[in-house]
Amino acid sequence: MVKKEPATVFGRRLRAARLRADIPQDKLGVKIGLDEGTASVRMSRYETGVHEPPFGIAVRLAQALRVPAAYFYCDDDELADVVLAWGWLSKSERKPIKALIEAKLAAKNTG
Repeated sequence: MVKKEPATVFGRRLRAARLRADIPQDKLGVKIGLDEGTASVRMSRYETGVHEPPFGIAVRLAQALRVPAAYFYCDDDELADVVLAWGWLSKSERKPIKALIEAKLAAKNTG
């Protein structure tokens, strides 16, 4: 059986996160509270872009996959990588990165 490629950014990101976490579609669906009988079909539809889940379900998916919910919606691959990495950092690890970004923006706005 050939898997249909995701047609949406959300679907692409969801599939990538799920595969990275090595969780089958049905198990992920059940983990976020979907009915066992429909979990696989619903997850497949989210991944292929047939349906996009409500934001509340996207948040539960993000929690289950340990990624920021914003990752699912990034249409820029580089930004998606940054959002993903940001989610893996502690608050103390984020501080110097945020300061660097703010300094770069300040310099750009004054220069």
